[in-house]
Amino acid sequence: MALIISPDLVIPDEELEWKFIRSSGPGGQNVNKVASAAQLRFLLPLNSSLGAAVRNRLRRLAGSKLVDDGSILFKSMSERSQEQNRRAALDRLEALIRAALVEPKIRKKTRPTKGSKERRIESKKRRGATKVGRGGQSWD
Repeated sequence: MALIISPDLVIPDEELEWKFIRSSGPGGQNVNKVASAAQLRFLLPLNSSLGAAVRNRLRRLAGSKLVDDGSILFKSMSERSQEQNRRAALDRLEALIRAALVEPKIRKKTRPTKGSKERRIESKKRRGATKVGRGGQSWD
């Protein structure tokens, strides 16, 4: 089952690796018998559908989810069923990829205008005058 991010971006199933383990989450005695927790490993080094810039942003956004071999590991054990945990892990991967697809705006350096400099100096003078006015009065 491939992960469809958008009509022109699909993550093939070969780049996703699933492992199911026993969960510590909700489920009562059922958690002792059924491997309902899902571990999704996105094999980023094998990925060819994402551009290099997107892969770099994905590595940076992954943070502690990034594993030594370069893949990204998602664990989901919050739901009772394996299918719900599988869906939750896929949703988190999809959200991370969508966030990495957004190219950050490059900040252009600007200089303060003459008016803004004058307003800043004027407010500093006003503040200074207020503080001088608070000075102690001498009775001499």
